Amino acid sequence: MRFFIIHGAYGNPNENWFPWLKKELEKIGYEVIVPAFPTPENQNLENWMKVFQPYLKEINEETIFIGHSLGVAFILSVLEKINLQVRACFFVSGFAALLGNKIDVINRTFIEKNFDWEKIKNNSKEFYIYHADNDPYVPLNRAKRLATKLNCTMFLIEKAGHFNSAAGFDTFKELLGDLRAIK
Repeated sequence: MRFFIIHGAYGNPNENWFPWLKKELEKIGYEVIVPAFPTPENQNLENWMKVFQPYLKEINEETIFIGHSLGVAFILSVLEKINLQVRACFFVSGFAALLGNKIDVINRTFIEKNFDWEKIKNNSKEFYIYHADNDPYVPLNRAKRLATKLNCTMFLIEKAGHFNSAAGFDTFKELLGDLRAIK
């Protein structure tokens, strides 16, 4: 299996639980790709797609996407673009609508569009959503809406904040356990 970990706005591949998860998955023998996207300067869907373009040919039926925050909306756009079904998508603190806060300005191009939910659902065998009861950036109703659109279960984790280092998430053992359980 090949894993892609996609960071969010103001993020990078070397923060939060991303380096830890990459290392843990590589110990098992998996390939893990964690691209760096421009943010906040030059952050828009078109620029992120340009960065990701070389990786499109690396996607196959054994690919697993892991997205954090805005990375989730980006993965949804990738799923609209490809013509194959990936193994699974794991979405952490994700959303696909305006948040009603100041970061909407740099997120707008990713989420102010009509997502092709049927194509998205057809292009991944499974979806998993993780959200916290106290996320300071992404309201719980945005995660619930995403779970409804994808027809999947949302796992609510108490006091996990935005699943970032500030909330104590330099590791994410629940996610690793769920990834290991994928057959």
